[in-house]
Amino acid sequence: MRDRRLRKELFLDGVTPALEGRIVEVTGWVEEQRDLGSLVFQVLRDSRGSAQVVYDKSRIGDAVDEVRTTTLQSYVYVRGEVVRGRSRKFPVEIRASEYEVLGPVRRQLPLDPSGGVPAGLDVRLDNRPLDLRNPRTSAIFSIRAKFLRAAREYLRSSGFIEVNTPKIIGSAAEGGADLFDLEYFGRKAYLAQSPQLYKEQLTMSLERVFEIAFYYRAEKFNTQRHLNEFTSVDVEAAMFDKRDAMDLLEGLVAEAGGAAIDESRREFEALGRDPPRAERPFPVITYVQALESLRAKGLNLAFGEDLGGDAVRLLAEEHEGYYFIVDWPLDAKPFYIQPGGNGLSESFDLMFGQLELASGGERIHERGLLEERLRAKGLDPEGFKDHLKFYEWGMPPHSGWGFGADRYLMVITGVNNIRETVLYPRDPTRLTP
Repeated sequence: MRDRRLRKELFLDGVTPALEGRIVEVTGWVEEQRDLGSLVFQVLRDSRGSAQVVYDKSRIGDAVDEVRTTTLQSYVYVRGEVVRGRSRKFPVEIRASEYEVLGPVRRQLPLDPSGGVPAGLDVRLDNRPLDLRNPRTSAIFSIRAKFLRAAREYLRSSGFIEVNTPKIIGSAAEGGADLFDLEYFGRKAYLAQSPQLYKEQLTMSLERVFEIAFYYRAEKFNTQRHLNEFTSVDVEAAMFDKRDAMDLLEGLVAEAGGAAIDESRREFEALGRDPPRAERPFPVITYVQALESLRAKGLNLAFGEDLGGDAVRLLAEEHEGYYFIVDWPLDAKPFYIQPGGNGLSESFDLMFGQLELASGGERIHERGLLEERLRAKGLDPEGFKDHLKFYEWGMPPHSGWGFGADRYLMVITGVNNIRETVLYPRDPTRLTP
């Protein structure tokens, strides 16, 4: 290693005409190489961009032989002068004076990170760090990071405080069977499938809370839309009704999502994608209206039945973008959802076409009614005593929702498989890497 600082000061997207005539030091992996005899050209890429480097033996001497034998994807250091470029793609290039291979490739790669030779998704996931050298793949995760940052900024600006709730819990918080259980120092514990009960409790003191975190469901669905470990954006707010919660959710998609899209123009160019924009207000249909629409299309569902794959596919023929389905049957929703009337509930789902993105509604804030709903769901209130006690200590009316960040990334990036939006996805068959 030469006598220099290891810290990277210049990324390759910063090699612009403004630096012409300057001496720069850059690092990156070798994406392309052309040997023209007296000159060798390399295209280097890093996490932010690419640049062309030209090697002339009259300037770097025998080091040109090391350049010629460098394998593609090796990580290298270059020092040189920024000069006018020789190709339309690179208005400037680096005329090298020093060269060093920092991280050589010593064995055959399992995939071509440049994307020149397509690889199957399983191969890509098995070798994710290498896959991320593909600009299309890295673009997805740059967009993801920008959306999550924008989501935090939007919720904070709306008066919410970010919280962190336990992921190892001592009871089946929502009464569901789709929980991963584990041994916890001689006791049975579970991985949380949502922060639901915790975030409701916190409204009695912090009033408006949100959390962005991994959650877990032991569902054996092995589809393009399901994962067992997923990222959820959860909110809960005191003195919010159903409409307030829906407005906040619309704002998350329109404002935070819109900000992330605006900031990610280069990434969407890499994807060849014009992302869908959210136009407010979102259309709203009731569950009963959805049944009527489906009946007109020849699909007869009884009141109380879930809207499964065929149903949402038919509804998506009328609603291609974002829309809400509200007022679901009470029995179809969890015990904590506020009853409406006529067997309905104060609840909503946010859809994009046939993809469910979020679910939420008003919550019960009275202990007696909450215990009644627990029993109606076949649950013993005694198992929820640590939660129910807070409903005797000044629990305010409140509402909230949970939003699937991974599915939302599918919508705006245009990928068809949710595994594309998660670095190391976990499904019923994938536990490594």
